[in-house]
Amino acid sequence: MPNTKKRIAVPAQLRKLVHKRAKKTGAAPGTLIHSGEKKTERARIRVIDYDQDKLERREYDDASACCPLLETSTVSWINIDGLHQVEIIETIGRCFNLHPLVMEDILNTDQRPKVEAYDDYVFIVLKMLTFNEQTGETLPEQVSLILGRNFVLSFQEREGDVFEGVRERLRSGRRIRFMGADYLTYALLDAIVDSYLLTLEKISDQIELLEEELMERPTPQTLDRIHHFKREMILLRKSVWPLRELIGGLTRGEHPLVTQETILFLRDVYDHTIHVIDTVETFRDLLGGMTDLYLSSVSHRMNEVMKVLTLIATIFIPLTFIAGVYGMNFEYMPELQWRWGYPAVWAVMILVGILMVGFFKRKKWL
Repeated sequence: MPNTKKRIAVPAQLRKLVHKRAKKTGAAPGTLIHSGEKKTERARIRVIDYDQDKLERREYDDASACCPLLETSTVSWINIDGLHQVEIIETIGRCFNLHPLVMEDILNTDQRPKVEAYDDYVFIVLKMLTFNEQTGETLPEQVSLILGRNFVLSFQEREGDVFEGVRERLRSGRRIRFMGADYLTYALLDAIVDSYLLTLEKISDQIELLEEELMERPTPQTLDRIHHFKREMILLRKSVWPLRELIGGLTRGEHPLVTQETILFLRDVYDHTIHVIDTVETFRDLLGGMTDLYLSSVSHRMNEVMKVLTLIATIFIPLTFIAGVYGMNFEYMPELQWRWGYPAVWAVMILVGILMVGFFKRKKWL
């Protein structure tokens, strides 16, 4: 028999929350399989190598060219855009002595934000979010950071990020050039958390427009948009809540690579993270209230319609009764032989209607 089972379409927002894992069941730990979006273009490797006096920017085609940077006295920021070329991640991992499980987590783009300390480096995973104002969708991207003694590795799923401000500060020779790799890591974390605030500002504008629409003339599309933003809040909460634990772990001074001076700045990032979490929770409560308000508004409109229809039906009940009496086919009805019988019936019906309308207005039902 032919297979008649139908595949159920999964909403795009649900696919953002639940990803298919590329790793096969039973595969050995540390198996390097990319689980993100499949791409054909080549991954981009960009390097910024700097100290107090100079800054050099390079771009490599061969990942092995980054290996000598491990032994330099300068601070090196190596950024890889694109995770689909597993061989590049594998080469970088060999050069910087990364654990196979770390490389596996870098390639698995459904990681929960976390921080893990190893002997020579600190591994950090978090989400970078961008908001599409045309579609009203939040687009998540996993960013992996590795903090070493004199280097920072950053792995992104695609080109385009929120780090341009950090690059500008490096070019201009500000405080960041006089600090170590841990301060560069702080700057990258701060840029990502600040982008959350920008995303929330854009979502706030959309929610305000939605609230105005809800108060003026709600439609079924209004309810769809409310549910859309409620799912967006679930995505934001999933991305932001673990970040509090991540930043908190870095501020406790448990990692030798993070200096006390940098910890002071990380505490500021922690405060921003708490602010983001509070804002997300506020939006969730607001959207939940908007759902209740929509249902109440629809119920109120239905009650108003039913009220009008009931009043109309009530006015016509006695008129229908009068018309029914004089519509009976009895031979002996005195009023039928009366010359003014027809106008009199009309007058009585109109008078009854006016009296009932007046009564309803007096009771403030109309």
